Amino acid sequence: MTESGAQSGPTALRIILGAHLRRMRVAAGISRSDAGWEIRSSESKVSRMELGRVGLKERDVGDLLTLYGLDDEEERGRLLTLAREANNPGWWHRYGDVLPSWFHSYLDLEAAAQLIRVYELQFVPGLLQTEEYIRAVIQLGRGMIAAEEVERRVTLRTNRQEILTRPDPVRLWAVVDEAVLQRPIGGVKAMLTQIDHLIEASQYPNVTLQVMPFKVGGHAATGGAYSILRFPEQDLPDMVYIEHLTSALYLDKLEDLDQYTATMEALCVAAPPPSKTRDHLMRIRKDVER
Repeated sequence: MTESGAQSGPTALRIILGAHLRRMRVAAGISRSDAGWEIRSSESKVSRMELGRVGLKERDVGDLLTLYGLDDEEERGRLLTLAREANNPGWWHRYGDVLPSWFHSYLDLEAAAQLIRVYELQFVPGLLQTEEYIRAVIQLGRGMIAAEEVERRVTLRTNRQEILTRPDPVRLWAVVDEAVLQRPIGGVKAMLTQIDHLIEASQYPNVTLQVMPFKVGGHAATGGAYSILRFPEQDLPDMVYIEHLTSALYLDKLEDLDQYTATMEALCVAAPPPSKTRDHLMRIRKDVER
């Protein structure tokens, strides 16, 4: 169990606390219906609490702990603290005016992850984008956007990137289609700066970067871009994240995870090894510069 919410947003903390409450309820032999009665609610509400899909009121958590027979005051205090932290918004919530509501959960989970595996075929992964590239991506297909909004979006994304450089950094393993790097988003100069940044980032100890070259032809990831997040907490299952234009999918069923993980492994095998990435990026940089 996590001791602090410093690196985990409310979504991750709700899932952890909910799983803990579920284990305690089952061990005590209490039904969801009886638990719901105890907190003046319903069986379905308890189910959603245990899955981390709704907020958890500190009073409700306290009542459930009493019902489940928890008499260890230190453990009780730790769980109630976790309930309070699970209701505190992450730092990114102050960007709510420029952040889609469906993306909040991903940022919570991204900050809590231990390993993020990414496949991208249109854009440089967000955690590796430069400021110029970010500005260009933000304005794609959106017409005129106020300069202030653009800068807030840029700041939000660059702040997200701090998970790669914090004392306990997230490990990022990205496979990027070569088309991403040949497409001069933001212009040639911005793309050259972006490729230089990727060359530098590929040397970070916690970043593994592979480029899927055109010569490979067809490959396993026919469904498009996606991410797989893995967490250090046992109560947080691996999760597949697939982003759409106006929404996103979060998949955590074992059969889905197995299929997406197998596809990611196939991509990593098909692409040249990470040791070749720097040379490949240098060749692409020369092509873009011409």
